[in-house]
Amino acid sequence: MTSKPPLDDARLLLDGAERLVERALAKAREITENGNRIDDHQVLTERVVYAATEARAARELFDTTVSLQAEGRGGAEPERLCGASVADLVFDLRNRLEPALEDLALDESALEEALPADARSALRRAAHESVFRAIGRDVARDRGRNETPLDETLAQVRDSVREFADAEVAPIAEQLHRNDELVPEELIAKMSDLGYFGLSVPEEYGGADMGNLAMILTTEELSRASLAGAGSLITRPEILTKALIQGGTDEQKRTWLPKLASGELMVGITVTEPDVGSDVASVKCRADPHRVEGGDGWVINGPKSWCTFAGRADVLALLARTDPDPSRGARGLSLFIVPKERFDGHSFETKQAGGGRLVGKADATPGYRGMHSFTLNLEDYFVPAENLVGGEGGLGRGFYLQMAGFAAGRLQTGGRACGLAQAALEKTAEYVVDRVQFGKPISEYQLTQYSLGWMAARLAASRAITYAAANAMDADERKAAPLAAQAKLLACDMAVDVTQRGQLLHGGWGYAEEYPISRYVVDAQVLPIFEGVKPILELKVVGRSLLAG
Repeated sequence: MTSKPPLDDARLLLDGAERLVERALAKAREITENGNRIDDHQVLTERVVYAATEARAARELFDTTVSLQAEGRGGAEPERLCGASVADLVFDLRNRLEPALEDLALDESALEEALPADARSALRRAAHESVFRAIGRDVARDRGRNETPLDETLAQVRDSVREFADAEVAPIAEQLHRNDELVPEELIAKMSDLGYFGLSVPEEYGGADMGNLAMILTTEELSRASLAGAGSLITRPEILTKALIQGGTDEQKRTWLPKLASGELMVGITVTEPDVGSDVASVKCRADPHRVEGGDGWVINGPKSWCTFAGRADVLALLARTDPDPSRGARGLSLFIVPKERFDGHSFETKQAGGGRLVGKADATPGYRGMHSFTLNLEDYFVPAENLVGGEGGLGRGFYLQMAGFAAGRLQTGGRACGLAQAALEKTAEYVVDRVQFGKPISEYQLTQYSLGWMAARLAASRAITYAAANAMDADERKAAPLAAQAKLLACDMAVDVTQRGQLLHGGWGYAEEYPISRYVVDAQVLPIFEGVKPILELKVVGRSLLAG
């Protein structure tokens, strides 16, 4: 097959794919009336917004690779990886949109205009199995190690967190998973000492204020060692931090942010209810004004579910209905900081002197162990008035403050997904090099090499869009929220696919708990669910953003 520079082929493919996606988006806007009728066209919307997400990931990876090339930090291997990844994404998005052409009032000519003969030739070159096999050989040689170029400061952040994760987290990861144990206090203390909980807290409140990309790199490396044992620990305080920065009073920021930054306080986020999942505006848990001898406050009544780390947490960031009129929807919700005692087990009960009660029971899960996810019930549980985020001005604004926090959580989840997939890539590369079958290491077989190359290409694209979202959030968090959702959407699916492919390459041992790949597979399953379950993320977040016109 005639060869051309990988970036030339990638540029040609990307330009055509973006034209196709833009035409699809324009038609989808017409059909859904700028997103107002998404629910009448859910499948069509899903196809279009996912294709747009793939095109965005391809663009971010391509632009990053070109920039590195211009700085003299490119080279044959990253350029080949970029070309293969872009081709893989373009192939996928084309196939995703083709069945919807008639629904979009397009025809075969739209595909032909976007990907004419020269582009299809480029696609065959860039996505040829020999290209993926060459990438796979590189992965096997380097044991899958992640050396994505960064500036000096960020590279130091990644290296230091990687060293910590390898030394302190990885040795206990399997034990936490197998025995469903709680993250040890010693680990939390060490992470606190290193400042991991204050990476995006402003310096005036005791944080490092290093920006979202440093936070993502930290999350990624911790998740590479253990998703639930370390990678998710900094997400919960991050969500509350963003809500406080966005809408907390000055006094609340001075009171809470230093304690969150130092790791003095661990946080549980409690939004979901047993019969309320993604429809957050339908939250029923009530908070009513109440006065006790100590002063004014609120009493909270109702159930909550899927509150990760609620047992160990010192405070819960809890969304409750403060307006009894259900027709008020999201405008009737407020966000509270709810103090509680620490508990280590799988169940707990907190009783207040005035009769209030908080009960929690951990739900058994096949993966994502180490922090425990609880179902809670609150009965007349008193919270001081000053713990209403935003004070009087925060009344009825809880939904919007929570969504600001969730944007940060989604960004972090993209980082967590990349870290988990990175772990799968490394362990798989190690296994296939060491495993000998039919007289030679299985890394020398073509299909193994192809699979490793495919895993690396998928991961590279997800990492590119996640890093781009982190940088965008540093510039403008509100505008970047949809991109963070796209990063979460793509990276979480990628982590599921990559961990499962890695498990297959382990053969029978991939199903044995003796090998960490089995843990990665079950941990990955939760990623497309939390911080916005995939269908809701596609339709209500990414879809509304892209189709709003």
